[in-house]
Amino acid sequence: MPSFVIAEKCDGCKALDKTACQYICPNDLMVLDKAKMKAYNQDPSMCWECYNCVKICPTQAVEVRGYADFVPMGASATPLRSTDSIMWTVKFRNGMLKRFKFPIRTTPEGSAAPDGGYPTKGDLGSPELCTEPESLGLPAVFTLES
Repeated sequence: MPSFVIAEKCDGCKALDKTACQYICPNDLMVLDKAKMKAYNQDPSMCWECYNCVKICPTQAVEVRGYADFVPMGASATPLRSTDSIMWTVKFRNGMLKRFKFPIRTTPEGSAAPDGGYPTKGDLGSPELCTEPESLGLPAVFTLES
């Protein structure tokens, strides 16, 4: 199920230009209704259910129904973001609560190497990915002969 905004909780991030969910959505689906100062998902059928908007919302106004492997049927998952971690609260159908804390980053911001430390190639016409064959531990990438 795609993301949806609970209008009573949404304050539009008191935005002049962009809300937090607009900023983070990888598919540019979240928009701000400037007349109501409420965010909403403009095309739910295109939602990837990535949880980015859910995790970043400061008022917990955005929800996505949890996947069965993540949240049991009938339960809800609510994130609470801090500066270094996200605390997920899972509320089960029987009322039981469980909390799980996960770090936001495993490396300091700006320190991740995009190429993983492998030499990259500048040939965009090559059938190899940018770090192949070194990242595969092979002397060469296998190709089919015509």
